[in-house]
Order: sequence, then structure tokens, then C-alpha cells
Amino acid sequence: MKLKLTSLALLLVVMTTSAFIAPVFKADTYKVDASKSSITWIGKKLTGGHNGTINLQSGALSFNGKKLTAGNFVLDMNSIKDADNSANLEKHLKDADFFGADKYPTSTFVIKNVTGNGQSVTVNGDLTIKGITKPISFPATLAWNADGSVTATAEKIIVDRTKYDIKFRSKTIFPEIGNKMINDEFELSVKLVAKK
Repeated sequence: MKLKLTSLALLLVVMTTSAFIAPVFKADTYKVDASKSSITWIGKKLTGGHNGTINLQSGALSFNGKKLTAGNFVLDMNSIKDADNSANLEKHLKDADFFGADKYPTSTFVIKNVTGNGQSVTVNGDLTIKGITKPISFPATLAWNADGSVTATAEKIIVDRTKYDIKFRSKTIFPEIGNKMINDEFELSVKLVAKK
């Protein structure tokens, strides 16, 4: 009888404790479809600018329900293209003056946390370029599509290239550069289409 009462008391303690433990939700992982996704870039200088594309190598987004909780994407730096098809510019961007694609063939972004709910969120994470990792934040929008996929879009991610040891013609690093200067900041626009 004493054993039954002890077992019953133990069961009651376990049930009461369980009631106060928050349920753990398993995140759903969506794989990014590189063929439907796009990365574009814009770089400016005193006398104009350039723009183009970079191929997405891979990526994934994790959700609890419809809340973005984690994710990452990888850029193929050897795929960088100039919209004007300048082979010289493309070669220079891949050289050590800029992205050093031979030594650093990929750049990555990893989400650390996401604030906000619904379609408009702020993404905080780590961007790695040339083996250097720095924190970065940017606004993004999420759209759920009829086929069950999700589109995550960040229209304007501002990156300070000097933080990643890209110093070529930076007025901050070389104040005497004059009108040959290239802006320290460049822009990325990212559209990721992902599906379970």
C-alpha cells in the first residue's frame, strides 16, 4: 500500500511539473531553390557605378510555423557578373583587390536571430567575406506562395567593404585618392525562394 501511495505521489509530481514546461516545437527547414533565387549587387564611385549578379550556391531557411527562426545562404564568388559584361571588371572583382575569389571562393550569411512578426522582419546575422565575419542587420519581407514555398526578400543590404579587408580606392583608407575613389559601401539585394 505504501509503495502504491509513493508511486501515485511520484506520478502526480511528474504530471504537475510537465504542465509548466513549455512545449518544444520542431522547426521546419525549407531548402532554397538557387534557380528561382537571385542576388544582385550595386557598387558606386564618384564618377558613376556598376551593378551585376552573384550566383547562389546553396541556402536554407527554418521556420516555427510562419516565424523565421534561422537560416543561411552561400554565394559563389567566382560567378560574379557585371551587367555591362565587362570581362576586365569581373576579373578585377575576383582578384585580391576585391573578393579574392581564388582563395575565398564563397561568401556566407548565417541568421543569428529575427525580430518582428508577420511579413516584415529584421534579420540579424553574421556575414563572412574573405574569411572575415562581421555582424549585419537588415529588413526583409516574407511571402508565402500558393505552391507551399516561401519567398524571403531583402531589397537593400548595405555592406561596408572595408570591414572585410577590401580597401581598393577607399577614401577612408586612402584620403589622397581624390576623384578615383570608390564608395566603401556596396548594396546587395537578395531574393530567396525556398520549399520544404
